[in-house]
Amino acid sequence: MKKLGILLSGRGSNFQAIAKNVQSGRIAAEIAIVISNKPDAAGLEIARGMGLEAICIPSKGVKREEYDRRVVALLKEKQVDLVCLAGFMRLLSAYFVSEFPNRILNMHPALLPSFPGLDGQQQALAHGVKFTGCTVHFVDAGLDSGPIVAQAVVAVEDDDTADSLSARILAAEHRIYSEAITIVLSGKFRIEGRRVLRT
Repeated sequence: MKKLGILLSGRGSNFQAIAKNVQSGRIAAEIAIVISNKPDAAGLEIARGMGLEAICIPSKGVKREEYDRRVVALLKEKQVDLVCLAGFMRLLSAYFVSEFPNRILNMHPALLPSFPGLDGQQQALAHGVKFTGCTVHFVDAGLDSGPIVAQAVVAVEDDDTADSLSARILAAEHRIYSEAITIVLSGKFRIEGRRVLRT
């Protein structure tokens, strides 16, 4: 059975969607560990309530690579096959990425390469786009720049606010993150340049 490691900083709604799909058998894997960098992250209590091992490794005042080495050590101890970022509000160091090459997934609330970084939904509204969405991508050393595994398109309505748009994007996130995890765990893909191709 393949093992997932989940990293989160807040409520972890994508984590919850992934966990439900693991429990139902839609994702053929187990969640080996849930890690947060924030002690008050709601996702930790939710994970514990689901019977999962969930711990906090506080990041405040710790240098990035030193912190990442602690997290990587725990992920390796738990023999994690795939790392899933679920609202983990930290950039990963080159060291972290090199320890899990093409084995770290992130969800971004925009259609990359448009609107990387923070507040993708607000960026979409500010630019007046008619469509936005969400992207699951492999994490590389850049900011939201790794090869794209899955995307979903969400229409922008004329009366949308950042909150209403975010809610519709989040529903799409919950659907495609699990689909992307299944693709990656199956190993039935190859990466050519920036493209992830099904095999």
